Amino acid sequence: MCISCGCTASGTESHQHPHAGAHGSTSRTLRVETELLAKNDRLAAGNRVLFGHAGVFVLNLVSSPGSGKTTLLERTLAEVGTQLRFAVLEGDQQSSRDADRIAASGVPVRQINTGAGCHLDAHMVGHGVAAFALKQIDILMIENVGNLVCPAGFDLGEDHKVVLLSVTEGDDKPLKYPQMFRAASLMLINKTDLLPYVDFDLERCRTFARQVNPRIEILEISCRSGMGLQAWYAWLAAGFRGKQEA
Repeated sequence: MCISCGCTASGTESHQHPHAGAHGSTSRTLRVETELLAKNDRLAAGNRVLFGHAGVFVLNLVSSPGSGKTTLLERTLAEVGTQLRFAVLEGDQQSSRDADRIAASGVPVRQINTGAGCHLDAHMVGHGVAAFALKQIDILMIENVGNLVCPAGFDLGEDHKVVLLSVTEGDDKPLKYPQMFRAASLMLINKTDLLPYVDFDLERCRTFARQVNPRIEILEISCRSGMGLQAWYAWLAAGFRGKQEA
């Protein structure tokens, strides 16, 4: 059960939020949520050890639906895939559309369908990477389910969360979803080629993001025009080198 909305990772829904009386006690619900997160944290720690031994740099890509995660992956794999060895885990509630797009690049990819679940968890990731030869991978990209709420609370064993925000969504997203932006190491402001056509204030967005997370790094990119992508590729390469030196 997800601590944020009550959905279950098994594909069934349970939106029984804590109420007194017939619906059970608040204390029991809090206990279940605590146990759930503790179990996920243990599994995430195991994933992190596994990735560390293999020297794999792992990123958890999070965003609202439609922010451009899959397009960013496609362009990254096409332009940096000869310099670094990638693998991708694709998280969606249904279908393999995104995984099929990534597979066209020739990069190893595994689809994880969560059913009614609104996020990936460490257990899913641990099983998902079993199909990969980790020692032959430099960077593992985990594309989480499109959702700015639930994925923030679940560690997958990644080195960093990277949050995408498209300019079509509004510049106040960091204030509306602070837990996600607080958990992220890097914010990518995407679709900047659309700035002339939308009411989006870049400086205000940066201010809001640093208000909730003073340490967050921020890059402005456009997957369509290519603006800013060299800085993103440099960030990836630096992160991978740092993982090898650790």
